[in-house]
Amino acid sequence: QVQLVESGGGLVQPGGSLRLSCAASGSIFSIDAMGWYRQAPGKQRELVASFISGASTKYADSVKGRFTISRDNAKNTMYLQMNNLKPEDTAVYYCHIATILRHYWGQGTQVTVSS
Repeated sequence: QVQLVESGGGLVQPGGSLRLSCAASGSIFSIDAMGWYRQAPGKQRELVASFISGASTKYADSVKGRFTISRDNAKNTMYLQMNNLKPEDTAVYYCHIATILRHYWGQGTQVTVSS
């Protein structure tokens, strides 16, 4: 079965950077949207960055100017570059792909921003 495998999380200081990766183990067809969600303790899951309508991108206001979503189709991988990280960015980050038939989710990777 197709799986999304995430990597790149970890512990960083405020102002630091991380790049998350999300690699698909197989081909996914008829993609409607791709993006990154995060969920902090006690909070609901929120969409932080996504591709929509092909290559158009959207970002949550809280991460605009700091996060960049990208993808490498040849490597079947999606990325989230996170710069100038803040403590409020601490969460489990999940990659997500929506197709007309189903949704795919990564296993989640922990990002902790703390001094």
